[in-house]
Amino acid sequence: MHYVSQILPSLISGTGMTLSIFFWTIIIAIPLGILVGLGMTTNFKPLTWLINIYVWLMRGTPLLLQLIFVFYGLPIIGVVFQRYDAALFAFILNYTAYFAEIFRGGLQAIPEGQYESARVLRLTNWQTLRKIVIPQVVKIVLPSIGNEVINLVKDSSLVYVIGLGDLLRAGNVAMARDVTLVPMLLVGVIYLLLTAVCTLVLKRMEKHYSFWR
Repeated sequence: MHYVSQILPSLISGTGMTLSIFFWTIIIAIPLGILVGLGMTTNFKPLTWLINIYVWLMRGTPLLLQLIFVFYGLPIIGVVFQRYDAALFAFILNYTAYFAEIFRGGLQAIPEGQYESARVLRLTNWQTLRKIVIPQVVKIVLPSIGNEVINLVKDSSLVYVIGLGDLLRAGNVAMARDVTLVPMLLVGVIYLLLTAVCTLVLKRMEKHYSFWR
């Protein structure tokens, strides 16, 4: 326990970095995912073509490779990011593409009759989207969004590749210095706690939206 108390501050500090990447990615990527998902359902072919290329690139290449490209590759053309900004930029680009595909599927699952009923009631496009479409889409996509949220907690460990001091990096440093697996066991416990909290929140959200069953 004495050793645990010695290394716990560095692990907690690393957890702060992990949570920062997690929260900012969720806050920015989900709204962007909704917008990109809407763009994928439009009849404007050039826009849908560009969006489909973007989604294909983000989903078809590893997030680790995207992190390396953003931090080490973009400076070649004069675009330079700080480590934290590079990580956040890569995560937002990647998860926006995944969320866009999820929301696209949710939007296409809404029956056409819902839109026709809205037109009969003389609702504007914004009113139709806000009061009829989005509430149903949220219920449909919530389980898939939940899976991506859980993945994001674990994917945040990839920022070590560009030298950010996240939870996993703090555990690696302590393990290499003290030649013991105890730090990595604690890292595993912290990740389990984070995913447990996310799972609990998502379950409550699913229960909240279950009245539309």
